[in-house]
Amino acid sequence: MSHGQRGHRETRGRSFGVIARGYDFQAVDARKGGRALSVLPPMIPGLAAKIAARQFVITGELTPPKGTDLSKLFATAELLRGVADAVNVTESPRARMSMDARAVSWLLQERGIEAVVQITSRDRNRIAVQADLLGAAAMGLRNFVFMGGDSPAGGDHPDAKPVFDLTASGLLAAAEALRNGKDFAGNALTGTPDLFLGATCNPGAPNFDAEVENTRRKIDAGARMLQTQAVFEPASLRRFIDVVKPDGVAILAGIIPLKSERTAPWLHANLPGVVVPPDMVAAMQNAGAAGRAAQECVALAARVIGDIKDLCQGLHIMAIGLEAEVPTILRAAGVR
Repeated sequence: MSHGQRGHRETRGRSFGVIARGYDFQAVDARKGGRALSVLPPMIPGLAAKIAARQFVITGELTPPKGTDLSKLFATAELLRGVADAVNVTESPRARMSMDARAVSWLLQERGIEAVVQITSRDRNRIAVQADLLGAAAMGLRNFVFMGGDSPAGGDHPDAKPVFDLTASGLLAAAEALRNGKDFAGNALTGTPDLFLGATCNPGAPNFDAEVENTRRKIDAGARMLQTQAVFEPASLRRFIDVVKPDGVAILAGIIPLKSERTAPWLHANLPGVVVPPDMVAAMQNAGAAGRAAQECVALAARVIGDIKDLCQGLHIMAIGLEAEVPTILRAAGVR
């Protein structure tokens, strides 16, 4: 549905419309003279509406396969149905080629699971990015999270030529222009896409001041949701939010459950700014030696959520193979 236009749905014999004005949503009666007006499928994404209503939301994350067999991804997505409000679909993470995120997102939404499409600037220039966004919107995809992306040099096609025409804030600015009826060069569109825009941030980034400045640029460019890198204690998240002053933009705190005693060292080595507190590292080492890693993983993840849930508007859970445990973790944390 075009931004600012009306969509209608039938509800118990009555037709109601939904009007999108920015990110505020209203239901309106669509009857006239006792006769329902023509109807369109509802296109307002639930995630955007919940965030606009200041509800606490949960997003998950799935990575498409290197190939066409989606059976495992669909089975994993089912574990998040009714648990996550929406599920991110990654775009060739760590520069390892995988199926197109837009195609997988469309297939998930056909199955009734709302998707958030990750968009990087690594592989395409501003023309291709805008064309992809318009095509995705035409397929009914509305939620997007923008990021620069990892360099191909560290991926499985190291000779690939990186593009990086736009920064993450540049991607957001281009998408915001589309959302307001123009392309990034100022040319008018024929039909305006209804997009909900998000980005990423890292509260524990080694260069804290630069990360704050970069995050503010993303907010100014149009981000209405920020999914953070994994956090394990409230102090860093609180400090980041206090300094960034997100001004109503939803902060979804990143959660990575510690699957085994090897997870924390891997995070330290591969994710800059992610620090697992020493007591958690020791707890997982002791639990692993005692054969209780799975139970300790759930307990520690629930503890982190319990410590930070009052600081943010939601969680972005990167379960990485532990999707079946997400409902247990959330219950233990007093969330859902």
